Amino acid sequence: MNRRIIRMDYPQATAKIFGNFDCHARRIEKQFSVTLRNRETEAGDSIVIEGEDEELVSAAAQCVSYLHELSGKTEEISDQSLQYALDMVSAGQGNELASLGDACICVTTRGKPVKAKTVGQQQYIESIRKNTIVLGVGPAGTGKTFLAVAMAVKALREKQVNRIILTRPAIEAGEKLGFLPGDLQSKIDPYLRPLYDALYEMLGVETYQKLMEKGTIEIAPLAYMRGRTLDDSFIILDEAQNATPEQMKMFLTRLGFNSKAVVTGDLTQTDLPRGQKSGLAAAVKILAGIEDIGIHYFSERDVVRHRLVQKIIQAYEKYDREQARRESERKSAGAQKFRAEKMPHRPDSGK
Repeated sequence: MNRRIIRMDYPQATAKIFGNFDCHARRIEKQFSVTLRNRETEAGDSIVIEGEDEELVSAAAQCVSYLHELSGKTEEISDQSLQYALDMVSAGQGNELASLGDACICVTTRGKPVKAKTVGQQQYIESIRKNTIVLGVGPAGTGKTFLAVAMAVKALREKQVNRIILTRPAIEAGEKLGFLPGDLQSKIDPYLRPLYDALYEMLGVETYQKLMEKGTIEIAPLAYMRGRTLDDSFIILDEAQNATPEQMKMFLTRLGFNSKAVVTGDLTQTDLPRGQKSGLAAAVKILAGIEDIGIHYFSERDVVRHRLVQKIIQAYEKYDREQARRESERKSAGAQKFRAEKMPHRPDSGK
């Protein structure tokens, strides 16, 4: 029997790691085939990890050690944080968890600190800090837009920029804007709602409205960016997978002096007409390797929504791979049949 002991240095650390009714502990035990138990001594609490496999015990200890550090920074360990730790350690990437710092980007109106929850998010934030233009590509729920808005608010508060500009392509997701009631702005607003929500969270409604009236914050459809030069601005293009290559080029060339641009999108959720290329897909190929332009790819591990979202993304990726495989086999079979039909018939020589 192999054993590891992790000493608890933070108040209520053991309770946080074990979770309500030991739900977290049971998931750790199941993942690594170990048993966890609490040991109370005069020197303090410890968590004892035991199991038959030495490597699995070490992996469980690495996971518990990370959760122990996390317990000193948060009121509780969320289901998402636990699952992320389990996934990273199981994939042999547990050492990367140490790179997750405690740096706070900003604080929401409810007093909640905004910080990276995954290694991928931490790398994304660092890329925004270091580069003038950053393309953040990845699935839904990875915090692409929310973190970009947080960095924009931070830059505005620290007077690094004079205004924040947020934009989105107004593309119908299988529905028609023309049938919606109201004027053009009323029809466009639903597409910009996620941007409004993120700013409300960071600034509060009253502060947001004051900044909007002053022109310090601007939210507009992508088409409204044409012909402008944007100096001293933090510019965010959201849902960029729905921009055409021409629109993407137009947006990127709006960049003025002392400005920063973040482009976010999910290439698996394009609403462009069939056959129309995505400007984001083209941009990540065209701009790769250019200095001061960062391209960051998120994975399903960076999803910080309900853990079912991660499973849904994985299921769709598996389905898409299977469909691509079948289509490849179908085309290959068709090509072989075509060659066979075109091949000249050779009569029997009679020998």
